[in-house]
Amino acid sequence: MAHFAKVESKIVTQVIVAEQDFVDTQVGTWVQTSYNTWGGQHTLGGTPLRKNYASVGSVYDRTRDAFYNPQPYPSWTLNETTCYWEPPVALPSNDGTNKCYYWNEDTTSWVDNTPNWVEVT
Repeated sequence: MAHFAKVESKIVTQVIVAEQDFVDTQVGTWVQTSYNTWGGQHTLGGTPLRKNYASVGSVYDRTRDAFYNPQPYPSWTLNETTCYWEPPVALPSNDGTNKCYYWNEDTTSWVDNTPNWVEVT
């Protein structure tokens, strides 16, 4: 058995576990995906398959032969090695604190959104 993603207009609409023979009888485009592939790496040391495990709503890019999430913000760019979206400014280091950040696309920066009840060490 393997995992397969149903792809409609580049978007994953369903992910199933099935035998290849079953998938071959289904209508539509089905692309195999690996539960153990994330960021272009196989978590168990095997051969990675299509950069990332497919999920409903993710994109299948036939040219890259890769699954990845939709672009979260216009300023973010796709890392071709991992097929993860990266911000133009790195997330601030946590340094062992409990700070929370969110991305502000208007200023293209991370904003500290730590609730005042969280103890920051």
